[in-house]
Amino acid sequence: MRNSRALAAVVAAGALVGFAAPSAAAWAEPSNIVAMPSVIARGGQLTVTVDGSSCSTPGSYVESPAFPRTNLHHIQGGTTASATVKVNHNAHPGAYDITANCGGKPLTRPAAFTVIHGGVRGGIGGSTTSGATRTDMAIGGALVAAAAVGGGVFWMRRRSESKA
Repeated sequence: MRNSRALAAVVAAGALVGFAAPSAAAWAEPSNIVAMPSVIARGGQLTVTVDGSSCSTPGSYVESPAFPRTNLHHIQGGTTASATVKVNHNAHPGAYDITANCGGKPLTRPAAFTVIHGGVRGGIGGSTTSGATRTDMAIGGALVAAAAVGGGVFWMRRRSESKA
């Protein structure tokens, strides 16, 4: 009876170690890649953050077809590393993958960020690099002219009231 209890204890301990080993190995490998902002114009700066304790080791890096290979730097207080990269000016608009290589273990996040042509469109109006159109100029000119005429009429009426 004693031998069967000892055997059961050894099997349980072996199972516990066996189940814990893959999770410990997974903890050390890169586990998540985040790119901020997720939509960026060509030539903009992108911050890439990678989770995993092995990403803090020297020689860990991130790369993408849209930016050059850049070394990761450890963020204090955790198992996270980050890099600030500059998107190439000649990057074509579209979605790009990011590959992190931490301690010789690669992880790729497909479509991690999107490159657009020009500025980011932020709702009504937004910003673009194309500038004002002829219609925009005509509307703006008409508003300035209307303001000048309205101001002139107001000034003339006040002037005639003060003489009377």
